[in-house]
Amino acid sequence: MLTIPVLAGCSSGSEETSRGVPQDIAPAARQAVSDGSTVNWAVDALPATFNAFQADADSATTRITGALLPALFPRVASGQPKLNPDYLESAKIIEREPKQVVLYKLNQQAVWSDGREIGAPDFVAQWRALRGKDSAFWTARNSGYERIEKIERGADDLQVRVTFSKPYADWRSLFSPLYPKEITGSPDAFNDGARTTLKNTAGPFVLRSVSKAKGTVTLARNPRWWGDKAKLDTLVFRAVAAGDRTQALADGTVDVADIDASTADRIALARRDRGNNGQPLAHGPGSETTPAAALRSWALAHGSDEEAAEIAQAAREKNRKAVVAYTAEQEGLRDFAVRKSLEPAYTQLALNGESGPLADDRVRRAVARALDREELARTVLGPLGLPAKPLGSHLALAGQPGYKDGSGALGDQNTKEAQALLADAGWTRGGAVQPPKDTKAGSEAEKKGAKGDAPGTEEDAEKEAAEGTKDDKEAKSEKAENEKKAGQAGEEEKAGKKTEQDGEGSTTEDSTAEGEKAERASADRASEDSAASRDEGLYIVGEDNKPGAHAPAQAVSTGGVSAVHVLAPARTAAAQSAALLRQAGALGEDGAVAAQDKQPGGAAGAYAPVGTAAPAPAAAKGQLGKDGKALTLRFVLPSGPGSQSLRSVGDKIAVMLEKIGIGTEIIKVPDESYFKDHVASGAYDLALYSWPATAYPATDGRPIYAKPEPATDGSLLVEQNYTRVGTDHIDQLFDQAAAELDEKAARELMKQADARIWAAAGSIPLFQRPQLVAVDKKLANVGAFGFAAPRYQDIGFKNRQAAGSPADRKK
Repeated sequence: MLTIPVLAGCSSGSEETSRGVPQDIAPAARQAVSDGSTVNWAVDALPATFNAFQADADSATTRITGALLPALFPRVASGQPKLNPDYLESAKIIEREPKQVVLYKLNQQAVWSDGREIGAPDFVAQWRALRGKDSAFWTARNSGYERIEKIERGADDLQVRVTFSKPYADWRSLFSPLYPKEITGSPDAFNDGARTTLKNTAGPFVLRSVSKAKGTVTLARNPRWWGDKAKLDTLVFRAVAAGDRTQALADGTVDVADIDASTADRIALARRDRGNNGQPLAHGPGSETTPAAALRSWALAHGSDEEAAEIAQAAREKNRKAVVAYTAEQEGLRDFAVRKSLEPAYTQLALNGESGPLADDRVRRAVARALDREELARTVLGPLGLPAKPLGSHLALAGQPGYKDGSGALGDQNTKEAQALLADAGWTRGGAVQPPKDTKAGSEAEKKGAKGDAPGTEEDAEKEAAEGTKDDKEAKSEKAENEKKAGQAGEEEKAGKKTEQDGEGSTTEDSTAEGEKAERASADRASEDSAASRDEGLYIVGEDNKPGAHAPAQAVSTGGVSAVHVLAPARTAAAQSAALLRQAGALGEDGAVAAQDKQPGGAAGAYAPVGTAAPAPAAAKGQLGKDGKALTLRFVLPSGPGSQSLRSVGDKIAVMLEKIGIGTEIIKVPDESYFKDHVASGAYDLALYSWPATAYPATDGRPIYAKPEPATDGSLLVEQNYTRVGTDHIDQLFDQAAAELDEKAARELMKQADARIWAAAGSIPLFQRPQLVAVDKKLANVGAFGFAAPRYQDIGFKNRQAAGSPADRKK
């Protein structure tokens, strides 16, 4: 399906050309951390399950099980897996031929919380549950476990011998987390037993309680833990929505919380204002009120007009309470510091190649080459003081072993090259107003469309049908006469279209004047639209009210209708806009409001009551088209309060695409339906979402970039490849890397795969995600961990000497 450019020598960088951003956790030696106390850690919600291998496991599952269960090879700050001596004395490949054999030697002190030794039975039970041969186990993944042929006891109970049926390079990814056999030994225990509790664990903490009413999961120090003793008595994970975290931090409800940029700014201001001695804050509610406005407010509140005074007094009281609340919050936020790093995850622009214009790899590559990825990275990372450098790999992040900038396989940002690719694919400036080559004027399709859409009579339709049999001059003359008689806006558009096709201009002076009047009327109506219509729903980039434009921008609200029900692949912007308007109740079946660009190139008022403005032809705005259809892509974005930066990036991308003639319909949908109902289901052309980094790209990256395969029902089996773009060659490189036991050779194969993924242009990495964590400034060894897994037993409050304060914090 894809035309892959020459890849030899195409990479623009070399391995380790960029260092990763270090973690920011206020590191302290264990002797500098006090024993005891409690830390409250905010999570998005209570975990849906404590079984990390089930489909609904989430970030809270990962965070909590990390403190409770064995991780044999946790990831360290460099992004590499490293043997965990708390559980293993050693683990290595002891045989390669005829089959790969790995021998695990367990720590002699490692036991489950019930006192039983961690051993081979636990490994065997987990393998049987996850290998994929027993459908009774509801597993979300089994990567690697299906390659195991058998597991045996070694020389003693502390040795586990694992034999693979075929080589597996990422064997270190297995058995992390490791569950006790009581959970993985039977389908019932696996499917249900570990969803709401974990009775047997083996970490520095044990699970004490789960309270749905309070929204908390409470962990306590494990009395059987054989490693370094946990500094905290208890660790509480508390469900706090993103929008409530500023208040929770200020109230002291939580001590650690992932935050957004606005909360980080609040904390910075709070620390700056520490010495203001009770003076009014220069920010927050009322800070922008001018002296004149304040005087006017006072005058109204104390004036003789009782009704106006009552309103003014209520407003002043409301503002006073807001100032008091804001000031109290700022005082509470002074106790926190913002820890900053980059998450082990990256944000990408996904291009759905299943159907529509993006099924053509030339169009996908044109989109990619129109992007200024450095500008997009600066948009998100620059204001946070983080390195604003675009990511160069799909399979490793900067600082990880094997990272290499492979974006050269696609090419740098180049507007001319992007335009050339689109021209080669048949998208031209005049294509949006030219009918398909096999369609003639007066065809059956046009007659049917005119009869169904125009507000004319049957007599008008018959005249139109007759026009299709005459020569061009006679048709134009008769049509002009019909326009004068009928005075219908729909007839005006058809005349404009006909004239434009014959190279004699788009409209007459009279129709232009009428269009300008209609424009002004439409602009007056558009000015009354609420801000909500811009925050939710759909608008078309490229149809803004700019100098020379024929019509004002039209923001369309779905009116509560889910956008997924009105969007369909391979439809033009006009059809989608009309569907949205009709379902929102703004467009009747008789066409009471014109659909945008329904007939590109038409005059103002076409297919609408007289006086209704129509948008400018796509060609006049510089938008490309083919066979009478404008090149417009559906760009789906989340609308939630925590997605502002993502929407800012989306807006910038839309402007970049507009410069090369690609229009974008930006559709903003609720966060909860964004991924499931749009990205995963394929109801989008462009979308922004993130993937986590991995130390095992051959295993974890394959389902993300695997070539979709047709299912028996005609649909596509996409695994996690939601762009629907892939090649056999990419799959082969992943398979070869997964079976390559030489780490250097495996990394080279992954670099080749990454170059091919870049060339396919289904996924365009933009930047590594920022990581902002608010942490009580007295806490040590917690914050923005970057690549590394938290070491929970080291987290705690600095002791008096280390903290430099007269007393340790009381809990």
